[in-house]
Formats: sequence, C-alpha cells, structure tokens
Amino acid sequence: MEKRASRRENECEEKNSNSEGSEQDKDYKTSLITLNVGGYLYITQKQTLTKYSDSFLEGIINGRIMCPFDADGHYFIDRDGLLFRHILNFLRNGELLLPEGFRENQLLAQEAEFFQLKVLSDAVKSRWEKEQLASRETTFLEITDSHDRSQGLRIFCNAPDFIAKIKSRIVLVSKSRLDGFPEEFSVSSNIIQFKYFIKSENGTRLVLKEDNTFVCTLETLKFEAIMTALKCGFRLLTSLDCSKGSIVHSDALHFIK
Repeated sequence: MEKRASRRENECEEKNSNSEGSEQDKDYKTSLITLNVGGYLYITQKQTLTKYSDSFLEGIINGRIMCPFDADGHYFIDRDGLLFRHILNFLRNGELLLPEGFRENQLLAQEAEFFQLKVLSDAVKSRWEKEQLASRETTFLEITDSHDRSQGLRIFCNAPDFIAKIKSRIVLVSKSRLDGFPEEFSVSSNIIQFKYFIKSENGTRLVLKEDNTFVCTLETLKFEAIMTALKCGFRLLTSLDCSKGSIVHSDALHFIK
C-alpha cells in the first residue's frame, strides 16, 4: 500500500511538472512575434516591440492599432523591410547604431516618424545634420619632420579616416609574424607621431603591408603618407624648407581637400 501511494504521488508530481513546463513553453512561444515588413520577416519578443509606449508597434501588439496579416498569419507592415533592421536594433539597444558608411539618413528618419519613435527620429536627424556639417568643412593634412629620432615624423589630419588608411598600410613584423599597427605610434584618431621607426628588439621592424617593403627611414614613411594623400584627393598647399628639391625632404608639408 505504501509503495502504491508513493508511486501515485510521484506520478502526480510528474504531471504537475510537465503541465508547468508546457505552460512556460506556451508563454514563451506567445511572447515571440513575427513581423512581415515589406516582404522581410523579423522575429522578436513582444517586450521589444512594446518598449516605447504610444509607438506604432506598441499599438499593434496591444490592439490599439489595426494591422493586416499576411497569408501565414504574420503582422504585415507595408514599409521598407531592409531599413526596419535599424528600427528593430534601436528597440533592442536603446540607442542608434548604424554601420559605417550609412547614407540613408533621410529615409531612416521617415521610417522612424512612421513608427512614431520620436527619440529615434531625433537621433537620426542629429546624425544627418552632423554629417552635412562635416561635409562642408575643409579637410587639412600636415606632415612635419623634425629630423630628430626623439621626435620623428608627425602626421596630423582632421579626418580620422585618413589616419586609419595610414595605419592600415603599415604593419609591425616580428619573428615572421604580422602584429598589426604598433599602437605606441598612434597619439589620437587625428595624429600619428613616429618617435622611432624600428623597434629595439632584434628582427622587429615596420613594413608596408601589401608588398612587405621594409620601412627603415623616415623618408620612406613620409613618402608613403604623401602618396596616400594624393590618392585620397588631397592637393599640396605649401611646402616649407624645400631647398633640396624634393618634397620628401621638406620639414613641413600642408595639404587640403
């Protein structure tokens, strides 16, 4: 009798456990929402879509706004399906994070307004205004050479992407291994200060990444910076102390774009 009673208790516990588990699974599944935005399917959680009250998506989920369904029973929203990934990422992260080189600010701002996300709309417009202001600013480049190993070569540019190009061209080689750009040469996103150009360890030096040409002189580094500037559309504005007949030997070079 005791064994039968114990067995029944175990069976009841298993049933209760299974029912609780199935209810949890059901709750989890109902919390997942599939949206069809312009033909692109997005699956996310209900709490993500309802993060901002009074938004278009919150209104759909909570029944305030009527929304049609597609053939598979998913909410259908007739908007830009590709741009919606940025809307969804904003809801997930709480901030505007866009890929490098993004150029569809105006379209994204319109999408943000449609989805009634004022915070996102303001963030996109602010980013757009900053980009327009930056495009009207003149880009300066200055290459100065103190002819002193303790000071070395200094490259300044108010466009961080040019500094990034220089850094991507030069690499540190150590014991047959590419170690990347040596961070001790980088002062900031706008300046590189080559205080020395060959590391003290034996067999370690800087090379040009693509052709593995050894960079053993400041002149070589300066020439590489000049060629990169010309390829990027800079024009030489002034060169100081160019009495030796070569811009590579100038103490200071100024470019503008």
